[in-house]
Amino acid sequence: MVGTGAILLMATACAGQNVPISQPAAGGTSAAPTGSVSTSPSESVLPAPPAADPPGKPRLTVPEGSTPVPPNKVDAAALPANYPHEVWTANGGTILNIRAQEGGCGHALGEATEQAGDHVVVNLSETKAQTGQMCTMDIRYPVISVALASPLDQRTVVLKTAK
Repeated sequence: MVGTGAILLMATACAGQNVPISQPAAGGTSAAPTGSVSTSPSESVLPAPPAADPPGKPRLTVPEGSTPVPPNKVDAAALPANYPHEVWTANGGTILNIRAQEGGCGHALGEATEQAGDHVVVNLSETKAQTGQMCTMDIRYPVISVALASPLDQRTVVLKTAK
């Protein structure tokens, strides 16, 4: 009975002390702890969530207030198979927001190369990686913006890839 009381006394005395999570073996090196131990309550400060579309970065979503261009007003016949062909207008029809395709270190670009009375031609391209730069092998579908000289109205958007 006395032995059990002594063990309980030692266990409760050690409970209030700060004991490291892992200790090195004699002559060994210590491993980084996999968790953290807090000895006093403190307020946790989390980093602010990233903005949905940070400035200067490709947008992943269509800007709020954009209007879809009807599919019969988008000519994507010149695009490669499986290339996206979604187009929206914004700013009274003077901005085209186009779902593009890019990969690795490349960045999607778009340019209105022809603006006729019945159609607008937009060349889609992708910047290439610098020589010797390692790049991932992923495909992304950002939304890029292309300015028009006048509102799209009833004109057809012709999408092409620049070579």
